[in-house]
Amino acid sequence: MIGLIQRVDKAHVEVSGEVIGSIQRGLMALVGVERGDTEAEARRLLERMLGYRVFPDAEDRMNLSLADIDGGLLLVPQFTLAADTRKGMRPSFTPAAAPEDGKRLFSYLVAEARKAYPRVGSGRFGAHMKVTLVNDGPVTFWLEVTPAAGPPPAV
Repeated sequence: MIGLIQRVDKAHVEVSGEVIGSIQRGLMALVGVERGDTEAEARRLLERMLGYRVFPDAEDRMNLSLADIDGGLLLVPQFTLAADTRKGMRPSFTPAAAPEDGKRLFSYLVAEARKAYPRVGSGRFGAHMKVTLVNDGPVTFWLEVTPAAGPPPAV
């Protein structure tokens, strides 16, 4: 499971002109689900997102986590993160989870996030979304949690 996290001053996601999720200062995470991912990878990715130290402390060092700053978390599904782009001029989506698995695991991630943390917004799986954000830094990190059996096979 992949989480591309961005430190933001604010972010929101719209579907059909309606804001369905928004946060102020915090992390926006684009989330990709790969074949072989399970609830265990979703839980570990959430743990990493909540605890990853990307916010500045009093000495302006990245030493504080989302929970430390009491920020928001905006989870946005993005299956294209799982694309294989190593060759050719068109991405292959073979590494991505099947849509029903992706939707189930993204929904699980959002539900677990809402149990564990008070300020969680989300996008909508399978919808055409418009994402707006003010990136702070910019600070962007790629977090990846692979199943115990290893990463999905390359195609």
